[in-house]
Amino acid sequence: MKNIHVGFLLSYDYEKLKLAIPPVYDGADRIFIAFDENFNTWSGNKFEVDPSFFKWIEEFDVDNKIEFYKDNFYIPTLNAIQNDTRERHLLGLKMGIGNWLIQVDSDEYFIDFARFVKELRKYDSYLDNPEKHPIQFAGFHINLYKYLEDGLLYVNKPTKLLLATNYPNYKNAKNTKERIIYHDTFILHEGLARTEEELELKLANWGHMHEINMTFLDKWKMANKDNYHTIKDVFYLDPGIWKELGYLPSKSLADLKELVAKDENLQLSKTKLFFKNFGQWFKHSKIKKPGYKPYYEKYFND
Repeated sequence: MKNIHVGFLLSYDYEKLKLAIPPVYDGADRIFIAFDENFNTWSGNKFEVDPSFFKWIEEFDVDNKIEFYKDNFYIPTLNAIQNDTRERHLLGLKMGIGNWLIQVDSDEYFIDFARFVKELRKYDSYLDNPEKHPIQFAGFHINLYKYLEDGLLYVNKPTKLLLATNYPNYKNAKNTKERIIYHDTFILHEGLARTEEELELKLANWGHMHEINMTFLDKWKMANKDNYHTIKDVFYLDPGIWKELGYLPSKSLADLKELVAKDENLQLSKTKLFFKNFGQWFKHSKIKKPGYKPYYEKYFND
């Protein structure tokens, strides 16, 4: 036990796993890929997987780390986000309580997985009685917004991303509602950076489909290298969460890792991380007093 287990969900965008798996492969003790036994999405739509993908897994998995997990992950009486949460819970149980349970989506690419694992290992004592001391770890998304001919648009501020837990009592997707430890781990998120056809397919099957503010799609379609600085509030749920866009002069994932490291808008101060982590400790500690709101609360809102 006390291994590093990474779980992925396989669905209509399974081809992106060819980019998401390699960055975590060396640092993971075991990798699990969950998919619905009837090839249903969380919304009940059918998807197909080309046999060549399974062939790729077989050839890539030189250390025999990867395990497929098939089950019934579509319950018609549940909505998409409920099916999402249920699948993540079942996957977490399959991955094994007593290990670090890291769940990554197919369009999320670690920039430095080894560094994140090193941070997790500092908290291995939380794996001894995880049910009594549940905890979760968060990194930060670099949200890729739209690919252009000579580069891409991105959201110019990082956003919180829940990555790992010691106990998979998920309440909403990957959120267990337990204490969060923040670490300045960055994940490239290709959520909206797709062709228009791919984006519409994602929206039709996504866990948050019932919450989508479709006005965001008009902004996405019109955004380009010349006008991106005039387009504001571009998030697909509550628009104001993503306030502004930036531009990076490359579409190569290798180049993006270097560009992200140099972009001042995407850096996180140690002070901010300290207050976010202290605030989470205080919020979930027994010494918190009802109604008390410390001055640094703005740093650690969930």
